[in-house]
Amino acid sequence: MAGGREIKTKIKSVQNTRKVTRALEMVSASKIRKAQDLMKSSRPYARLMRQVIGHIAKANTEYQHPFMVARQEIKRVGYIVVSTDRGLCGGLNSNLFRRVLNEIRELSDRGVEIDIIAIGTKANTFFRRLKVNLVGSATHLGEKPQVAALIGVIKVMLDAYTEGRVDQLKLVYNDFVNTMTQKPTIDTLLPLPPSNGLTTSHEWDYIYEPGPEIVLDHVLTRYIESLVYQATLENLASEHAARMVAMKSASDNATKAIESLSLIYNKARQAAITQEISEIVGGAAAV
Repeated sequence: MAGGREIKTKIKSVQNTRKVTRALEMVSASKIRKAQDLMKSSRPYARLMRQVIGHIAKANTEYQHPFMVARQEIKRVGYIVVSTDRGLCGGLNSNLFRRVLNEIRELSDRGVEIDIIAIGTKANTFFRRLKVNLVGSATHLGEKPQVAALIGVIKVMLDAYTEGRVDQLKLVYNDFVNTMTQKPTIDTLLPLPPSNGLTTSHEWDYIYEPGPEIVLDHVLTRYIESLVYQATLENLASEHAARMVAMKSASDNATKAIESLSLIYNKARQAAITQEISEIVGGAAAV
């Protein structure tokens, strides 16, 4: 019955694993609603900021902010990659990293250099293992990320773009579509894409006080910060949704494994009983 004892040990181990996966599933299910509410509450601000920047980008102004001017030659591209701090969320991070790595390889083949800002422990750990220039990171943002925790790393990239050390800035994150779908997304932050806001040109301009340089610098910086913050909230909601689905799948697989092992155990136990009965009958007949 040694085989039977081994099977019982395996069943007990799988049962303990199922308890853990069910607990994680319940925790993520309770957190996903809060994450969705936080994400949706910040969307109106981000949407209105896009509209304001769209108007400014299409206005006929004499002053051109550096964020609104496209570089003729792209020599270095900066990426702000938003990931999770914890694992056990299926292929959420790996799909995102695979998407950005494919684009980085294409740029590297063309001789373009890469700078990375990692938001989240997983991105920080992943890109430290690669031969890329990791210029900053922000981790352990918690269940309620604050803009203040992101301002430092964002400023590193904005300063690099303003000084000409980076010619293009992109944002990489998981876009929350619904509980079952999270889409790896790469958005261009700088220079401002032409599709941002309105599509028609205007012959008017705003009146800036105290001046266009100060006002635009402040507004455009807040705009970039709002986009990165919104991406962080989208990624947080995607994390809980992916973890809930992954843990439910793991719990279901554990249940199937327990059923299969129980069947094997019952067969082994029945075979052992049959063998014992045969030995008893054989011994009695010999007497």
